[in-house]
Amino acid sequence: MSKTPHDNPDQLARVQLILLPGELIVAVYEGMGGSTGMVALTDRRVIVQDDSFVGGKSGITSIPFPRIQSVSFILDRATAGRSASSSVVSIQLPGQAYEIQFRGEEQARHTHDVVLTHLVHVAPVPHR
Repeated sequence: MSKTPHDNPDQLARVQLILLPGELIVAVYEGMGGSTGMVALTDRRVIVQDDSFVGGKSGITSIPFPRIQSVSFILDRATAGRSASSSVVSIQLPGQAYEIQFRGEEQARHTHDVVLTHLVHVAPVPHR
Protein backbone atom coordinates (compact mmCIF):
# COMPACT_ATOMS: atom_id res chain seq x y z
CA MET A 1 0.00 0.00 0.00
CA SER A 2 1.49 3.36 -1.01
CA LYS A 3 1.62 6.35 1.28
CA THR A 4 -0.78 9.21 0.55
CA PRO A 5 1.19 12.29 -0.57
CA HIS A 6 0.65 15.12 1.91
CA ASP A 7 2.41 18.17 3.37
CA ASN A 8 0.85 18.17 6.84
CA PRO A 9 -0.26 15.08 8.83
CA ASP A 10 -2.92 17.09 10.71
CA GLN A 11 -4.55 18.14 7.43
CA LEU A 12 -4.51 14.55 6.19
CA ALA A 13 -6.22 13.42 9.42
CA ARG A 14 -8.90 16.15 9.07
CA VAL A 15 -9.67 15.09 5.51
CA GLN A 16 -9.96 11.45 6.57
CA LEU A 17 -12.76 12.50 8.96
CA ILE A 18 -14.93 13.96 6.16
CA LEU A 19 -14.64 11.22 3.55
CA LEU A 20 -17.77 9.61 2.17
CA PRO A 21 -18.08 5.81 2.44
CA GLY A 22 -15.71 4.23 -0.08
CA GLU A 23 -14.04 7.55 -1.00
CA LEU A 24 -10.25 7.42 -1.37
CA ILE A 25 -7.72 10.21 -0.75
CA VAL A 26 -5.29 10.84 -3.60
CA ALA A 27 -3.27 13.67 -1.96
CA VAL A 28 -3.50 16.51 0.57
CA TYR A 29 -1.41 19.63 -0.02
CA GLU A 30 -0.97 22.81 1.99
CA GLY A 31 -1.84 26.11 0.33
CA MET A 32 0.65 28.94 0.69
CA GLY A 33 -0.47 32.55 1.08
CA GLY A 34 -3.79 33.73 -0.29
CA SER A 35 -7.02 32.34 1.08
CA THR A 36 -6.55 28.61 0.46
CA GLY A 37 -5.23 26.78 3.51
CA MET A 38 -5.33 23.28 2.07
CA VAL A 39 -6.36 21.28 -0.98
CA ALA A 40 -7.29 17.62 -0.84
CA LEU A 41 -7.81 15.45 -3.88
CA THR A 42 -9.95 12.34 -3.67
CA ASP A 43 -11.20 9.94 -6.29
CA ARG A 44 -14.50 11.91 -6.34
CA ARG A 45 -13.81 15.57 -5.59
CA VAL A 46 -11.46 18.41 -4.73
CA ILE A 47 -11.74 19.64 -1.13
CA VAL A 48 -10.59 23.21 -0.51
CA GLN A 49 -10.05 24.84 2.87
CA ASP A 50 -11.14 28.41 2.15
CA ASP A 51 -9.72 30.83 4.76
CA SER A 52 -11.41 33.93 3.29
CA PHE A 53 -14.51 33.97 5.49
CA VAL A 54 -15.21 36.99 7.69
CA GLY A 55 -13.98 36.89 11.28
CA GLY A 56 -11.04 34.57 10.64
CA LYS A 57 -13.29 31.61 9.90
CA SER A 58 -12.54 28.84 7.43
CA GLY A 59 -14.85 26.84 5.21
CA ILE A 60 -14.34 23.37 3.81
CA THR A 61 -15.68 23.38 0.26
CA SER A 62 -16.24 20.17 -1.68
CA ILE A 63 -16.03 20.46 -5.45
CA PRO A 64 -17.22 17.36 -7.32
CA PHE A 65 -15.12 16.80 -10.44
CA PRO A 66 -18.12 17.17 -12.82
CA ARG A 67 -18.60 20.81 -11.60
CA ILE A 68 -15.05 21.82 -12.60
CA GLN A 69 -14.87 23.53 -15.99
CA SER A 70 -11.09 23.79 -16.37
CA VAL A 71 -7.75 23.71 -14.58
CA SER A 72 -4.82 26.02 -15.29
CA PHE A 73 -1.22 26.65 -14.37
CA ILE A 74 -0.76 30.31 -13.48
CA LEU A 75 2.52 31.43 -15.01
CA ASP A 76 4.55 34.53 -14.21
CA ARG A 77 4.60 36.78 -17.29
CA ALA A 78 8.37 36.97 -17.01
CA THR A 79 8.69 33.21 -17.58
CA ALA A 80 5.62 32.50 -19.72
CA GLY A 81 6.63 30.90 -22.98
CA ARG A 82 9.93 29.65 -21.57
CA SER A 83 8.57 27.39 -18.86
CA ALA A 84 5.33 25.54 -18.21
CA SER A 85 6.25 24.97 -14.58
CA SER A 86 4.42 26.79 -11.84
CA SER A 87 3.53 26.37 -8.19
CA VAL A 88 0.13 28.04 -8.74
CA VAL A 89 -2.95 26.25 -10.07
CA SER A 90 -6.38 27.68 -10.79
CA ILE A 91 -9.51 25.51 -10.69
CA GLN A 92 -12.41 27.15 -12.54
CA LEU A 93 -16.07 26.57 -11.72
CA PRO A 94 -19.12 28.34 -13.14
CA GLY A 95 -18.82 31.87 -11.74
CA GLN A 96 -15.86 31.16 -9.45
CA ALA A 97 -12.20 30.18 -9.48
CA TYR A 98 -9.90 28.88 -6.78
CA GLU A 99 -6.30 29.99 -7.22
CA ILE A 100 -3.99 27.86 -5.11
CA GLN A 101 -0.30 28.46 -4.48
CA PHE A 102 1.50 25.27 -3.44
CA ARG A 103 4.79 24.72 -1.60
CA GLY A 104 6.38 23.57 -4.82
CA GLU A 105 5.96 22.70 -8.46
CA GLU A 106 5.60 18.97 -7.76
CA GLN A 107 2.43 19.45 -5.66
CA ALA A 108 1.03 21.89 -8.22
CA ARG A 109 1.77 19.54 -11.13
CA HIS A 110 0.19 16.57 -9.33
CA THR A 111 -2.95 18.57 -8.46
CA HIS A 112 -3.25 19.89 -12.03
CA ASP A 113 -2.79 16.43 -13.52
CA VAL A 114 -5.29 14.73 -11.19
CA VAL A 115 -7.97 17.33 -11.94
CA LEU A 116 -7.22 17.26 -15.67
CA THR A 117 -7.41 13.46 -15.64
CA HIS A 118 -10.95 13.65 -14.27
CA LEU A 119 -11.92 16.35 -16.77
CA VAL A 120 -10.80 14.34 -19.79
CA HIS A 121 -11.63 10.91 -18.31
CA VAL A 122 -8.31 9.13 -18.74
CA ALA A 123 -6.40 6.68 -16.55
CA PRO A 124 -5.34 7.94 -13.09
CA VAL A 125 -2.10 9.88 -12.75
CA PRO A 126 0.41 8.38 -10.28
CA HIS A 127 2.24 10.68 -7.90
CA ARG A 128 5.81 11.31 -9.07
